[in-house]
Amino acid sequence: MAHLEKGSKKLLNAWAFYDWANSVYTLTIASSIFPIFYSALFADEIKKVYAFGFEFKSTALIIFVTAFTFLVVAVTSPLLSGIADYVGNKKTFMKFFCYVGGAGCIGLYWFSLEHIYSSLLFYFMGLIGYWGSLVFYNSYLPDIAFSEQQDKISAKGFSMGYIGSVLLLVINLAMVMSQETGEAKMQMMRYSFLMVGIWWIGFSQYTFYILPKGTSKGHKVTASVVFNGFKELKLVWQQLQQNLRLKRYLVAFFVFSMAVQTIMLVAVYFGEEEIAWPEDGKTMGLIASILVIQMVAIIGAILTSRASAKFGNIQTLIAVNIIWMGLCFYAYFMETPTQFYIAAGLVGLVMGGIQSLARSTYSKFLPETIDTTSYFSFFDVAEKIGIVIGMIIYGTIDQITGSMRNAILFLFVFFLIGIILLFRVPRGNM
Repeated sequence: MAHLEKGSKKLLNAWAFYDWANSVYTLTIASSIFPIFYSALFADEIKKVYAFGFEFKSTALIIFVTAFTFLVVAVTSPLLSGIADYVGNKKTFMKFFCYVGGAGCIGLYWFSLEHIYSSLLFYFMGLIGYWGSLVFYNSYLPDIAFSEQQDKISAKGFSMGYIGSVLLLVINLAMVMSQETGEAKMQMMRYSFLMVGIWWIGFSQYTFYILPKGTSKGHKVTASVVFNGFKELKLVWQQLQQNLRLKRYLVAFFVFSMAVQTIMLVAVYFGEEEIAWPEDGKTMGLIASILVIQMVAIIGAILTSRASAKFGNIQTLIAVNIIWMGLCFYAYFMETPTQFYIAAGLVGLVMGGIQSLARSTYSKFLPETIDTTSYFSFFDVAEKIGIVIGMIIYGTIDQITGSMRNAILFLFVFFLIGIILLFRVPRGNM
């Protein structure tokens, strides 16, 4: 493939196309069909599974495995990104994680409680493959696009990912709902996992064909190179001590993001276990709620953007956190499918908005003429560690009390603390 110039339309579109390839993982595996499939493996009265020498509540086990995976991502991403930048072969790393993730999705076809360790390994592979490849995918943006192009092409990637993932989910939903028996529906879910893996690996080939390998530098990897990513994070941490506004904002983000990401990762498990669905209406109801979230999220992101332009970023973030706080309280009491759909609509309204606004606010608070890559690497690691802590707390409460309601109510505290911390961020022109 001939080398394409930075900023060329073909290069930008090829980069954005990876969103089309990998977003099917987040919607089908992480958010909808796999949680329904996993929960259906357990009899309603027996939600226990033995693994690693302990008896776990079914939802607690998958939450702990998810937390462990994010911990691995948080620790390894600075190492790997530092190596990739130094050696100049980020495409090799991106390919590796893509194939690991795709293979993990395909492996979920054989997921069973009888082979719990290999099954959880496939789940781990899918999750780490998605987030691992994303580290290098995002790092390509400044290499292939000029600063004035980056917002537009990033939004295009998001849109392509949304369209592709919803398209495949609708196909998978039709497959599942076309069956009469529970066993046949489970088989269709297994086929869905195969389709996600094949879709992800297959469509990514165009991106890999067009994207440059990276700036080849011919350097050898040494111990100092391996730990270069951590050195950069340490340097950012030291610089934060001299920037009160950025430091206080980052602490507030760490706290409220912990709760937001946890809710997004456990929402379907909560709906499956805690909501009184009509007979044979659970699968359709849960997937419909995911589609509601996806559709409303676009409207929410637009409304949040307009609100921040009118009232300021921090004020808008405080308002959005208040809504999230109310959602935790509401979720504790909801029992019917209608109440769950209302919650799904509200989650969608504040989900996309808080994520995009949190990142853009961080970007606006950064000092000028600095290495933004290191600062965003620090931001990403903080987000992942927050997910680990949030998931462990949620899973522990679920395991000990036997109810996800208690766990989701506890997240109320994180939003409250996040709001208090946001009030302490110096406003300036924000």
